[in-house]
Amino acid sequence: MPQPSAPRKSPGRSPGRPPRISREEVLATARRIVTEEGVGRLTMRRLAAEIGSTPMALYHHVRNKEELLVLLLDDYAARELRRPELPADPSERVVVAAAAIHDALAACPWIVEVLTADDLMSTSALWFVEQIVDGLVESGLSPERAVHGYRAIWYYTAGEIVVRATAARRRADDDRVTYREQVFDDLDPGELPRLAQVADRWAPLTGEDTYLDGLRALVGGLLADR
Repeated sequence: MPQPSAPRKSPGRSPGRPPRISREEVLATARRIVTEEGVGRLTMRRLAAEIGSTPMALYHHVRNKEELLVLLLDDYAARELRRPELPADPSERVVVAAAAIHDALAACPWIVEVLTADDLMSTSALWFVEQIVDGLVESGLSPERAVHGYRAIWYYTAGEIVVRATAARRRADDDRVTYREQVFDDLDPGELPRLAQVADRWAPLTGEDTYLDGLRALVGGLLADR
C-alpha cells in the first residue's frame, strides 16, 4: 500500500519562522496603537505581538521606540502638514504658520503628547518653525527674542490642543456632572461676583474655539516692545 506523501513545505521560509514584515506595516500598526490607546501603550514587545512577529524582527526596521516615534512624526507631518500661502506682512505670516501647525496637530493629539514629552521633532515641520522665527525677526525682534517668541507660541498651541482633547475625551467617557460644574453652581456672588455673573455660561464660553484670537493677541504682545 502506498504511503501518504508528506505535506509540502511553503517555499520562502522554514516552519516556525515569523512572517516577513515591512516598515509600512510597522508604522501602520504603531500608529493605530497610539491613536486608539495613547503613546504610553506603545512598546516594541506590544507592537511585535500585534503584527504577529518578534521584537527582534522589528529591529531590522527601527532601532528603538524613540526612532519609531520620530518615524511616526515624520510620516504624519509628510501626510498632513500642508505649507500654506504666506502673506507679505511678517506678523501675519507668523499667525498663518502657527495656525497651520495647530490645525494639523489638533486632529491627532497624540502627536502633541510626543512632542511635549520628549526631545523629538519632525524635520518636515521645521519649515513652519522657520516661518515663525523669520516673521518675528522681520517684525523687529532679535533672533534670540524670536526664538523665545516661537517657544511662547508653541506652548500656547500645544497647551490649547492638549486641554481641548483631554476635555473632549472626558466628556465622551463620562456624561455625569463634573466637579467644576458643581463648584460653579455654588459660587458666592458676594465673594466672586464676576465668576458668578457668567457661571451658567462658563462651560460653553470656555468651549468656544478662540485659538486664532488668542494667537493674534499673543503675537501682538510679543511685538509690542520692539
